[in-house]
Amino acid sequence: MSLRIVVCVKYVPDATGDRSFADDLTVDRDDVDGLLSELDEYAVEQALQIADEADDAEITVLTVGPEDAKDALRKALSMGADKAIHVEDDDLHGTDVIGTSLVLAKAIERAGYDLVITGMASTDGAMGVLPAVLAERLGVPQVTLLSEVKVEDGTVTGRRDGDTASERLEASLPAVVSVTDQSGEARYPSFKGIMAAKKKPVEALDLSDLGIEADEVGLAGARTVVVSAAERPARTAGTIVKDEGEGGKQLAEFLAGQKFI
Repeated sequence: MSLRIVVCVKYVPDATGDRSFADDLTVDRDDVDGLLSELDEYAVEQALQIADEADDAEITVLTVGPEDAKDALRKALSMGADKAIHVEDDDLHGTDVIGTSLVLAKAIERAGYDLVITGMASTDGAMGVLPAVLAERLGVPQVTLLSEVKVEDGTVTGRRDGDTASERLEASLPAVVSVTDQSGEARYPSFKGIMAAKKKPVEALDLSDLGIEADEVGLAGARTVVVSAAERPARTAGTIVKDEGEGGKQLAEFLAGQKFI
C-alpha cells in the first residue's frame, strides 16, 4: 500500500519586503511579494527523502490561502511533490492558527494520509504551535521539532536536538511530524521539475467542500487578534567615537551607559 504523505505549506510575505498591517489589522499581503515559507521547504525536502526510501509513496502538498498561494504549491510541486490541494475562500480572511488547523485537518482527512509533515513555524506568524494543534484535531501522535526523521514498518522515528541533549522519538503511523531548519538543505527545483509542475494536479476546495461554517474561521472565529499596531520608529543616528587615544575608554563608557556591560 502506498505511503500517503501530506505536507502543509504556507504562502507568506517576503521577509525582505516592507511588511505592514491592513486597516483591519491583518497582514497586508497586497503590497508585498509572497513566496513559499522557507521553513516549509525543509518539510517538503524531508517528505521527498522519505518517499525516496519507501517502496511506494505519494506526496500531496496542502495550503490554505488566497489565489496567489498557488505559487507556493507550484514551488513544492517543482521540487518533486506529486499533487496539491489549495483551500481558498473569502471567508478565510483573518483566520488564526486555531481556524487554520481546523481547515487543514478537514482537508487532510478528506485527502487521506499516513504521515503529515510541517515546518517548525511559519515565517510570518512564527507561532510554531500548529503541528501540535493539528495532531490534536486529527487524534494522532505528534513528533515535533525533528532534525532527523525516518519512516519504517509503520513507525516514524526522529531526533530532536536541544541545547544540552538530543532525544530519540518515535510514533506509530498515522502521525504528525514537524521538522526544523537543521533537518537538511532543501533542494532547488530543476528546469525539468519546474516544467513538470505545470502539469501536476492542483485540487481547489472551499469551506463548503470541507463542511466548515464561515463563523468558525476568519476574523469572526479567531481566538487571537491584533488589537493595535504602530510603525517601527525610524532609526536614529548612531554615536561616533573618534579614536584620539581615548577611543577604548569612550567606547567602554558608552556601553556601560547603555547597560551592555
